[in-house]
Amino acid sequence: MSWLDLTPDEWNAVRLSLKVATWAMVASLPPGILIALALARGRFWGKSVLNGIVHLPLVLPPVVTGYLLLLGFGRRGPIGAFLAEHFGIVFSFRWTGAALACAVMGFPLLVRAIRLSIEAVDRKLEAAAGTLGANPLWVFATITLPLTLPGIIAGMVLCFAKAMGEFGATITFVA
Repeated sequence: MSWLDLTPDEWNAVRLSLKVATWAMVASLPPGILIALALARGRFWGKSVLNGIVHLPLVLPPVVTGYLLLLGFGRRGPIGAFLAEHFGIVFSFRWTGAALACAVMGFPLLVRAIRLSIEAVDRKLEAAAGTLGANPLWVFATITLPLTLPGIIAGMVLCFAKAMGEFGATITFVA
């Protein structure tokens, strides 16, 4: 039996897994880049606390992470109740909840890869662009971001792969 001989229900499961993993990766990317930038370049109180929170899903059992998501994003949770009441957004027991759980579990891998890539960028290149009159946002968009692209792609692949294989947090939060 080859993979082409799947039943329609099995194909639906494959499509749903790809959809959940893709949305988890896409939703994680913007905050992942910002947090990786803050951890790589920022000097602020609580930096190690933020780093610990980002990496928490790697050390917590997945079922605990799913339970915490259920407490926070469930219909009775503080964030879930607010989103449901004001925006009609519900995560628990839906595919969007599976995407959220997968995003949370893959987020540390994404941030770590991007952070390492940002730290590898030569700051002298950014400083040279600044001395030529480029504002910090333009420097980030034209110098830093393109140079970190391999790390961003690696982080996206890791996040997608983690999301495809995630079960513990997802089953606890969604089922």
